Amino acid sequence: MSAGRLFLSSGDPLVDRRLDWARALLAEGNPADAAQLLDEAMARAPHYAPGWFLLGEAREAGDDASRALEAYRQALILDPGDTLGAGLRVARLGGTAEPGMSEAYVRTLFDQYAERFDAALARLSYRGPELIDEALAAACAALGRPYAFARGLDLGCGTGLVALLLADHVGAMEGVDLSPNMIALAARRGLYERAVAGEMVAFLKERPGEDVDLIFAGDAFCYLGDLGPILAETRRVLEPGGLSAFTVETHAGEGILLRDTLRFAHGEAYVRATLAGAGLVLVSCDAASTRTEKEKPVPGLVVVARRA
Repeated sequence: MSAGRLFLSSGDPLVDRRLDWARALLAEGNPADAAQLLDEAMARAPHYAPGWFLLGEAREAGDDASRALEAYRQALILDPGDTLGAGLRVARLGGTAEPGMSEAYVRTLFDQYAERFDAALARLSYRGPELIDEALAAACAALGRPYAFARGLDLGCGTGLVALLLADHVGAMEGVDLSPNMIALAARRGLYERAVAGEMVAFLKERPGEDVDLIFAGDAFCYLGDLGPILAETRRVLEPGGLSAFTVETHAGEGILLRDTLRFAHGEAYVRATLAGAGLVLVSCDAASTRTEKEKPVPGLVVVARRA
């Protein structure tokens, strides 16, 4: 994400020009010169969070992790809401920031991305909706129940791609996403009874218990570190016998990993244990990639669980 889009100007035209030159140098693969230029710019505009963030990127690209950490921390001090995502960079480089994504960062990222979202996912061979549809169909068959639900909640709904595929199997759906721009696009599809701009866990907390019989999330939990809160609220809001279906990115190790892409990957053992801790019964957990990166499949899981 370009920091310059978030704070349009430092207030100093010379600093703004140097930031533009530094971005060009970084794009050309010249982080050393970019960092030198940014050091000079930040001496003139020490108040400008995007400049510090860009300096962190330049230092990181130049394998100067300790000084990159300093720059990201300064960006975080100046942007405490963490619109830029500096907290994630600090966590990934071994700093002490909370290893989670700020709502402001995710909202801004997808507000900027909304109009290009569907086309971008197509280029990444995105299969999240298909995987959730297939997993739910198989789970319903295994449980001896029809593939039909009265009410569904779409968590991190984006533009409504998963809902589009599930619409014939769900009587009424509501969607929630942090990005108002994504919600506006989702609402245009006419699939949702209600589409809300908000945070997933908070959205569930506002629902009464045993409210719906399906809760699903396609490619949304990679923006959450700890899955405990979302799964606990999922169980509370599901009717007895209701199903939850979701995808996660995964890795071969234990626990939660913050990937270089600044998305979270959840180990399979962690997912299974967190489901059990939330009181959900696992129905299926299958290895499946929802997307590619650099033309290689990203390891993932597609999961279906049930409230007993």
